[in-house]
Amino acid sequence: MRMHRWASLKNLLTYGLSAPIIALNVGLLSVIFDYFRRPLTILSIAAILAFLLNYPVRFLERGRISRQWSVTLVLLITLLLLILIGVTLVPLVINQTIQLTDRIPDWLSSFQNQLQEIQEIAKRRSLPLIDVKILFNQINASIENLLKDLPLGAVGFAGTLLSTLVDTILVIVLAFYMLLYGNKLWYGLVNLLPHKIRLPLSKSLRLNFHYFFLSQFLLAMFMVASLTPIFLVIRIPFAFLFAVVIGISQLIPFIGATLGIGFVTILLSLQNWWLALQLAFFSILMQQIKDNLIAPRLLGNFTGLNPIWIFVVILVGFEIAGLLGTLVAIPIAGTIKGTFDAMRKTVVNEQ
Repeated sequence: MRMHRWASLKNLLTYGLSAPIIALNVGLLSVIFDYFRRPLTILSIAAILAFLLNYPVRFLERGRISRQWSVTLVLLITLLLLILIGVTLVPLVINQTIQLTDRIPDWLSSFQNQLQEIQEIAKRRSLPLIDVKILFNQINASIENLLKDLPLGAVGFAGTLLSTLVDTILVIVLAFYMLLYGNKLWYGLVNLLPHKIRLPLSKSLRLNFHYFFLSQFLLAMFMVASLTPIFLVIRIPFAFLFAVVIGISQLIPFIGATLGIGFVTILLSLQNWWLALQLAFFSILMQQIKDNLIAPRLLGNFTGLNPIWIFVVILVGFEIAGLLGTLVAIPIAGTIKGTFDAMRKTVVNEQ
């Protein structure tokens, strides 16, 4: 009995003391990342790119092509694909974005007419009235402020274009060297860890990043490829742009899909609420197909994390490193959990 109480008290003290230490470490990581944001971002993106490109590199190696030639071929093909996308799809997205910006004032006028019609119906049926003018003026002011900031954002984007190009070159060069020498560096770092942690951590990290990044990329592509023809058939304006926004939002786990679909639906409802409902319906339908039929085959239950913890992990990741933090938060949390679970099983088996 006393041993049980002592064990409970020990666990309580352990968890109670670890909470402030974890909070302190999270704050410290946030400060460190903010100070070294650019090099850490470049390093992280290069590591993710190298991780994904390692699959085709290994495939070429099976065909008796040397590692160096395999890496070179894969990077050249990747660059050609990026250039092809930059020449074809990126201008289309930019063009539709500019057209959407020009159409928003007309959509606002249409939205005002819809609100006035609703107000007239409410008057005829003696329903509680909403001051449409005040509501519309608030919405209009918010959107006008957003439109005013767009040219400034474009100027800022043009000003940072050279910096972005330099960062892209650095990412590609760093990914090239990671593909060539990353294994040696990784095993050198892992060998510094205790023997009990070394193997579980390496295995868990590989599995979590494999399942997460590869599957998230494929799922995002599925949403763009499936929604674009559907939006064209039901005559959604700016079909490709809206499909890309929803697809990219899928990269943000857990809440990205809801945010993307909600944003596009609200934006389109300014112009035509019936089209907005159709967009929301088909987007949610494809999302359910993705989540219930495709994602389980790609992902499985690889993290084993409770949905509440997933939400908390995403918030912490965003607080530390912004958008990049939201992308890597779940695989890192899954790696930590998988490592501790494997170590616990090892201890139990030894006993």
